[in-house]
Amino acid sequence: MFTGLVEAQGTVVGLEPQGDSVRLTVRGPEVVGDAEHGDSISVSGVCLTVVEHDAETFTADVMAQTLRMSTLGGLEPGQPVNLERAARVGDRLGGHIVQGHVDATARVLEVEDGTAWRRVRFALPDDLSALLVDKGSVTLEGVSLTVSGISDPGAAEGWFEVSLIPETLAATTLGAKVPGDAVNVETDVLARHVLRMRAVDAAAAAAGGSAGGAGGAGGGAHVGAPADAPAGRHAEVSS
Repeated sequence: MFTGLVEAQGTVVGLEPQGDSVRLTVRGPEVVGDAEHGDSISVSGVCLTVVEHDAETFTADVMAQTLRMSTLGGLEPGQPVNLERAARVGDRLGGHIVQGHVDATARVLEVEDGTAWRRVRFALPDDLSALLVDKGSVTLEGVSLTVSGISDPGAAEGWFEVSLIPETLAATTLGAKVPGDAVNVETDVLARHVLRMRAVDAAAAAAGGSAGGAGGAGGGAHVGAPADAPAGRHAEVSS
């Protein structure tokens, strides 16, 4: 569990293919000083497990699903990444509850600089539309942020925006993002649970209605997402 407050920017120093997975090594002395085998570290929003470490670097295995669903599949040596150690029980929750389970990636559409801030607009994947709300929380590249604008439901091309303060621009990799770049997106876990509960309730109601004179027994009907519900492909992406 993380809070979305990035502790440091690390640097990719090794990528070792292992079949359909990759062994990733990152230099990040700020986060490995107290690291132990099996600890969790968020790498640009993806929860990874430390399998090796020394005084300055740590190594983690990244499985095929993670490579496919996140930006980690496009990493190269020398590339910067955002790093955060798992939160301790009793710590202040400065951001919001972040699992490190990426839902999807989103591409930067526009970047606009203000006097002391930057507005960044991203394409909104259709299956995430119901999980983001104006003034709600979203995690981008492991950074806890507030949605400052979002397209209307049913818009031909969905989008959402965040506004970045100078500290975020300087301390995280988001300050270097330009139109066309992809970022990892994790929606609020509470929104995911609400969406799932609504889908299950709708499916159960539909199954009960189709039972006819079965007296509401249900006959062991399969409970799944209704046909018009958003695709529930929000897989947990971690290693």
